Amino acid sequence: MNQTSQQAKVSSINWRQVGVFLGLTFLITVLIDLVLWQWAGFGAGASTLLLLQLQMLIPAFVAILLGVFFFKDSPIYRRSFRERPRWYFYLYIVFVLLYMVFAVLTILIPEQATTISAIGGSLNILVIMLLIAIRALSGREAFEQAGLRGGRVLDWLLWGVAFVLFYGLQAGLNALFGLGKRVDIPEVMEALGVQSTSMSPEVFMLVMTLQTVLVGAFLGIIMGFGEEYGWRGYLQGQLIKLGKKRGVLLVGLIWGVWHYPVIWMGHNYPGQPLWGSLLMTIYTVLLGFVLGHVMLKTGSIWLVAFLHALNNQTISFFTIMFYQASDPLLSFNTGLYGLLTMIPIVLLLLRDPVWKDKPKDVEFDSVEK
Repeated sequence: MNQTSQQAKVSSINWRQVGVFLGLTFLITVLIDLVLWQWAGFGAGASTLLLLQLQMLIPAFVAILLGVFFFKDSPIYRRSFRERPRWYFYLYIVFVLLYMVFAVLTILIPEQATTISAIGGSLNILVIMLLIAIRALSGREAFEQAGLRGGRVLDWLLWGVAFVLFYGLQAGLNALFGLGKRVDIPEVMEALGVQSTSMSPEVFMLVMTLQTVLVGAFLGIIMGFGEEYGWRGYLQGQLIKLGKKRGVLLVGLIWGVWHYPVIWMGHNYPGQPLWGSLLMTIYTVLLGFVLGHVMLKTGSIWLVAFLHALNNQTISFFTIMFYQASDPLLSFNTGLYGLLTMIPIVLLLLRDPVWKDKPKDVEFDSVEK
């Protein structure tokens, strides 16, 4: 094969593989949602939580499963990639399979659902510990070769602070325009069984901030990885061959559609299946450009996974602990007004030179060398 043919092969999208990835990801996700709808019931129970978390794990599960065992041109294919980080991929596959078992058990043994869910949480912590051990034994270069780059601490700090400030602003704007009600901290403390005599509201807020935003985001990094390795790691890497902006836009649209079943069941926008689906799609496109920019800029799948987890944790924190919007559609955060505030941020990020598409080498190498 001449150099031109090799370059054309590298720069072209493998649509068959992309189709298999999307088909399996959507199929497994829909099956999980059917179980959630028919047997678990959408609500605040342990079964619902476990099934929603399991859904987050599926995109990476499919991408890793296909990459390791079926896609022979994959950089992590088992017969060609023999570095130590491969053990994390095997670990992740086993972790997801066990999570599936736990999810089924919460339905079959509902009286033990809370205990089973707690075991799932402990397993998540174990995976994080084993990941750290594998990284220590493998080294930075091997992890980067496996597509598991960690990135710079400064990037984690700056982007993490930016996400917290953004959603803090959203909560503040909801309060400023009276779009809901302020949370009564003593009531929250009472509901959680925290005595005011043992802890002041100020100390309670500090503890909850550290626990929910900081610790919660790090503990949720495997869940964030579950989506991000599939969407930003694999799919974005393929679709940006159409052009970076076009590819990231397409990933955002697909990501939004993937959320539709849980939106229809009342997640994120309760009672608003149609408008909720539309706003979720706009939200995933806008957030997709932000996370896509981070991925292009830093190449760190773990930073993107952390920001995904931080995004979810921060929204929940400000809603539970500071201000609850009365209308999820016409409010800030993930409502219409919040999406409007995201647009100028995305437009600013799109001015970064990292979005410029490099000329395809094949166009300059038409002569065999």
